Amino acid sequence: MSSHLIQGRRIDMPVRIRDASVGAATYLVRADAARAVIAYSGLDVTEVLPGKAACTLVFVRYRDGDLDAYHEFGMAFLIRPPGSGRPPGRGPLAGLKDVRAAGSGAFVHWLPVDQGFTLEAGRRIWGFPKERADIDLRLATPYKRCVLRRDGRLVLDLLIRPGLPLPPGGLAGVDAYSHLDGVTRRIPWRARASGVRARPGGALIRLGNHPIAKELSELGLPGRALMTATADHVTMSFEDAVAV
Repeated sequence: MSSHLIQGRRIDMPVRIRDASVGAATYLVRADAARAVIAYSGLDVTEVLPGKAACTLVFVRYRDGDLDAYHEFGMAFLIRPPGSGRPPGRGPLAGLKDVRAAGSGAFVHWLPVDQGFTLEAGRRIWGFPKERADIDLRLATPYKRCVLRRDGRLVLDLLIRPGLPLPPGGLAGVDAYSHLDGVTRRIPWRARASGVRARPGGALIRLGNHPIAKELSELGLPGRALMTATADHVTMSFEDAVAV
């Protein structure tokens, strides 16, 4: 079993999250703009529909885990795993064929957090692009809301209206990918969730004046979410990163 020393603490792998709450909204965005956003990583987005890529915005309240309690926001893109060859020809089902043939991954483009320990651990263990931010999560009401500010500037205000209940179980997992200091990494992870609700649409988003908000605007947001999901209780485990 491997381990890492972070701020004088030994963190054994896999890192385990014992209790978290999650809200997520997935949008279809311009594939050309998404490619430009993640070009630095050397990875390519999956065109789930012709000219469209999938971008997911996710907020998490970590209550109990190996990296302590903290809030997190993530911006991720569905990508074609490295070495998956050329994408299939264009067509309405090309994206589905691509996922079936090559699989998929989730490239984490931005991952602000509100605590210093998880920031250092995330960057050093997995190469996650963690930055310090003000993340105000309001999860006690039926509507789940995240207000995100960075450097005193509003990035976004995201409100999710929970949908219909789904049975508990393992989440459909894809490996996470990161890129930091010139290295692209693959991070295997697993999750189980209960108290899950999902629906088409279901998100309201207001963008601020931060550069990331401008980036989201260039992708085509705000717009109607493809789907949203919330989960009251999630457990996760993260393995060591592998350079690709």
